[in-house]
Amino acid sequence: MIQLSGLGKAFGERVLLDGTSWQITARERVGLCGPNGAGKTTLLRMLAKLDEPDAGTIIRPGGLTVGYLPQDGLTHSGRTLFEEASLAFEPLLAMKAELHALEASLGETTVPADEHERQLARYSEVQDEFRLRDGYTIDLKVATVLRGLGFGPEEFDQPTETFSGGWQMRIALAKLLLGSPGLLLLDEPTNHLDLDARNWLEDFLGGYPHAVIVVSHDRFFLDAVVTRITEIGLRTLTDYPGTYSAYLKERDARMERLREAKRRQDEEVARMQHFIDRFRYQATKAAQVQSRIKMLDKIVRVEIPPERKRVRFAFPACARSGRMVLELRGATKAYGAKAVFRGVDLHIERGDRIALNGHNGAGKSTLMRLLSGVEAPDTGSRVDGHQVVTQYFAQDEAARLDPALTVYETLAAGSPDAMVPAIRNILGGFLFSGDDVYKKVAVLSGGERTRLAVARMLLRPANTLLLDEPTNHLDLESKDVLLEALEDFGGTLIFVSHDRYFVDRLATKVVDVGGGEARRYPGTYEEFHWWQTHAGEPPPEAEALPGPAPRRPAPAPRKPAPPSRAKAGRKADWAARREEEGKVRRRRREESARRHRIEALEARIADREQAIRDLEATMAAPGFYEGHEAARPVVDRHQALMWEVGDLIAQWEALQALDEESTPTE
Repeated sequence: MIQLSGLGKAFGERVLLDGTSWQITARERVGLCGPNGAGKTTLLRMLAKLDEPDAGTIIRPGGLTVGYLPQDGLTHSGRTLFEEASLAFEPLLAMKAELHALEASLGETTVPADEHERQLARYSEVQDEFRLRDGYTIDLKVATVLRGLGFGPEEFDQPTETFSGGWQMRIALAKLLLGSPGLLLLDEPTNHLDLDARNWLEDFLGGYPHAVIVVSHDRFFLDAVVTRITEIGLRTLTDYPGTYSAYLKERDARMERLREAKRRQDEEVARMQHFIDRFRYQATKAAQVQSRIKMLDKIVRVEIPPERKRVRFAFPACARSGRMVLELRGATKAYGAKAVFRGVDLHIERGDRIALNGHNGAGKSTLMRLLSGVEAPDTGSRVDGHQVVTQYFAQDEAARLDPALTVYETLAAGSPDAMVPAIRNILGGFLFSGDDVYKKVAVLSGGERTRLAVARMLLRPANTLLLDEPTNHLDLESKDVLLEALEDFGGTLIFVSHDRYFVDRLATKVVDVGGGEARRYPGTYEEFHWWQTHAGEPPPEAEALPGPAPRRPAPAPRKPAPPSRAKAGRKADWAARREEEGKVRRRRREESARRHRIEALEARIADREQAIRDLEATMAAPGFYEGHEAARPVVDRHQALMWEVGDLIAQWEALQALDEESTPTE
């Protein structure tokens, strides 16, 4: 479908790609991975024709449409939300406008007879084309995608300029998905989505009929969506078939092979160099020395990507809190006429690991501010437990950093003396190395400030953490540093995150926010989501769980394993479960997409057969064939419809056979 041939791209002395060849075929879903600065966004921009390569070519088929979603920076104005999203169907909207204009003209009595006939023929032609291209379902498609991405029906008529930056990116994403380009390029599409919208997008892309290339730091999303991982690094592109989890295993194995190959090559080079140095000035060995010098010149050195240092970190010690940590009693909160919470009661105990769930705007950040004490409830009360030391990481935490301090000074200020030796390691884990630690906060980008704010949080003692989207703008390695530190954290954790992997690994309880309430549920987010999608409303924590466990039975009591082995076991179990569930989800999406396709084919077949019957009734009228010129278009149309119905029935039979094969027998 698209082929890169001898592609080269550099910025100054930094070479991103050098003589790279690569291709992507129709319907492939590729995850583009690599360290920050490797060139992922640059490659997407070259594929979207926004940047030009320095060398080589990108071969695209004629007529290919490309849709590109950048990380941020898109805004919309001048239209309502629904009108803006509908622009994805601009050609169909032009047809619709032409149909309305023709209808108005055909109703005029002053139009001459021959012009009336011409307009009638044109109306029939445009109407057929409009129907064939599903023009009558535009409104349904737009409403479906907007709802899936979290927009409520009451927002459809709202001006687009009233939406914030994150929602602006959702509008852009909606237009891209509705436009269904032949190549869809998505740069961090989940950054601005809550978990519900992320889950919907995952299902949508699973059934997308064209090629997709996605850059994402959400490994759960990659596991569910992609069929191939392409790693960018060492100035080239390397393919790994399968999911992101499979890529991690194969990449580690490949790196081990590369290290072994480099070790053997270095030993051989050292032996040859030793021989050259020893006998360089002996005439009797001159031929052998020259031979080895030529061999050294011809050796293609094995390159290994710089290995990023794995940072292991533990939070500084802090006194243990009492059993009751935080409590809201009859709390209400409103902003103007909008009531966010009405009489909320929430009790949090020591050791709870609670994920706040809810769509964007439901009140998760408001609840975090109430729990942290940054805001007080309008009515009701907030109660602190005994010896509770809280640390609150807000969404705008990066904006609170002192711009006059350096990166190192920001972490050193307020950190316990015992943690000062760990500052360099922590900074390295969050991509601050070398002279970066002496940069002023004022010159850092938004993503760098967020990483610095997270690093600062890790150095301050607390027994209760309230984290509002701490994973935004973190790459996968930085997320792992934070995740492992939080897994080992012995206190109470309340957090908001739209990274499903992060939530699955940490949460043992879920608080669902929305409708003025904050309801607490037992179990992991995986179990909560299963109840939502398979069993309706999950039971709140105060009630017993009826029937069998929603996802997996509780393990039998056993002697606990050592921490390192237990953690390794949890990771292995999680990876195996994720891979199996990913296969099940993909199979279900394929079955669902196939059945929707079958239903669509059945509707089209019925529509075409009705059109055939109408034409046959016309052809059976007395005197029809007397006017040869008038009869010919009808006969041709009848023949074309017959061929089309035959083709549709063949497609239907093939899909029906696949559906029957995939349906398990009783």
